[in-house]
Amino acid sequence: MNRFRLLSLFFTVSWLLVCQETVWSQRDQARRRVTLPPQLQEVSGMTFQPDGSLWMLSDSGNPPELYRVNHLTGQIEEIVPLPAENRDWEDLTTDGRGRLFIGDFGNNQNRRRDLRILVFDPVSGALDSIKFSYPDQVAFPPADERERNFDMEAFVFFKDSLHLFSKHRFRGDFVCKHYILPAAAGSFTAQLVESRVIPDRVITGSALNSDGSVLAMTGYIVSLRWGGLPRTRASVMFFSSFSGSRFLDGDMSVKRLPKLLFARQFESVAHLHGNTWLAANEGRKWQKQRLWRVKKPENPQK
Repeated sequence: MNRFRLLSLFFTVSWLLVCQETVWSQRDQARRRVTLPPQLQEVSGMTFQPDGSLWMLSDSGNPPELYRVNHLTGQIEEIVPLPAENRDWEDLTTDGRGRLFIGDFGNNQNRRRDLRILVFDPVSGALDSIKFSYPDQVAFPPADERERNFDMEAFVFFKDSLHLFSKHRFRGDFVCKHYILPAAAGSFTAQLVESRVIPDRVITGSALNSDGSVLAMTGYIVSLRWGGLPRTRASVMFFSSFSGSRFLDGDMSVKRLPKLLFARQFESVAHLHGNTWLAANEGRKWQKQRLWRVKKPENPQK
């Protein structure tokens, strides 16, 4: 079979799969997803505050602003500008006091030496920062691209600490490393506590459920197969039955996320209630930025 026929077959099969996956009733569509406004075309982090409000941020190249969003309509209800540079904001989490932690630790090239987490109190307006480094990084960047595992796009607050999860390069072995930092202003060296291979996915966002018993992480993969044909998928990985804060040691279940020919770039997740979570994807010319409802699978799987 020549390449033209192979490509035709690939796109035909992909389109049939897309139709099967995305044809819903109008009522079901309204329930499962909402479109986000242009300010959130590159949404990269979100979290629910203790009062039930949903906050979002966008990554590098966007204004240093936080957005309070109605999760039912997708509309922005409040914009809070911050007096800080958006070098590469990649995730957002909160503590029980209502403080927001902004992960300015995007590090695609593994070259940054100015990694930080901003700490913002929406009530008082106070802004502080946590500066940090990795204990196992000695080259900026590592010479071998397969060892460039110092990008970061996901973290959560849990029991007075911040837990960070690395995003490996696509040419690496898909190991996700789990680091811990104090949730207090200052300069620190992060503590590496565990790691795990997340098959065929790089990690782009994370969140805990309300009682801290389930960790969810968004991830996706872009690769080539069958002589150069693209392969993409996006998923939410759920970890449960872990001991203490060793989240990656837990049982993992995987929920595939909706795609339209190619997987959407999902970069953030938040817990809504029960087994229902929200996941948001960045927008592209052929894909709208949207907020989706996702159900956690009942049984662990690979």
